Amino acid sequence: MGDDVRLEHDGGIAVISYDRPDKHNAFSDEMDKRLFEVLAELRVEKGLRAVVWRGEGRSFSSGRDLAQLGIRTEDLSDLEFIERGHAGSQAFLDMPCPILVALKGWVIGGSFERALLCDVRVAGESAKMRLPEIQHGVVPDSGGTARLFQMAGHGLAADLALTGRTLSADEALRHGIVSRVVPDAELDETVMGMARAIAATPEFTVKMFLRTLRRLANPEVQASLGEEAVAQAAVFASSDYAEFKAARKEERAPSYRGR
Repeated sequence: MGDDVRLEHDGGIAVISYDRPDKHNAFSDEMDKRLFEVLAELRVEKGLRAVVWRGEGRSFSSGRDLAQLGIRTEDLSDLEFIERGHAGSQAFLDMPCPILVALKGWVIGGSFERALLCDVRVAGESAKMRLPEIQHGVVPDSGGTARLFQMAGHGLAADLALTGRTLSADEALRHGIVSRVVPDAELDETVMGMARAIAATPEFTVKMFLRTLRRLANPEVQASLGEEAVAQAAVFASSDYAEFKAARKEERAPSYRGR
């Protein structure tokens, strides 16, 4: 699985690539572990001016590999499992240089939420973004609720999470979720060009701008991560979640009790 997350360098620019195109770059526990290792390495790398995050193939990432949904590969409590992921996601919030993400094809669930934690999002025309967690019986738990609330308000955050509908690249642009939409064939070069332009500016000035921007934006997201961890742990232990799983396995209509 280590080959499914690649790290390359182009001068002072680090490029992280998901490389599991046959699965639309759906991520597994092993891929998550490697991603967090890469982010930790980059956080202390000297001379790093920008990080570009992208995916091979037709999609950025279709979210968690459904074959692993609900499966734990380690002996962790629900809360420990969620908080470990949050510890990794924190790297998106305190990277000492900007993170730019290139979105195309499917951008789903946790992968969408983590993209929202990055500094700049550029979408290819094919990008299709979704938060389908509630349709799988759980809640979004990677900081996406707070970021969407900041960018587009209560209504859109509720719409996307409660209905699981697909958000197009053009609609995402109208709501400020992405800053640019370009043809898919130009996506990688556009984002790399932006990263090179940033790398050509004074390093200390960029750090001071990011310090200001993130002090405005990140406290709300960090507070929401704590709320999401408690909410998700409660969902995992709920009667409704047990009924959801049982009904899906038995191919019948669920009977929820609201607890």
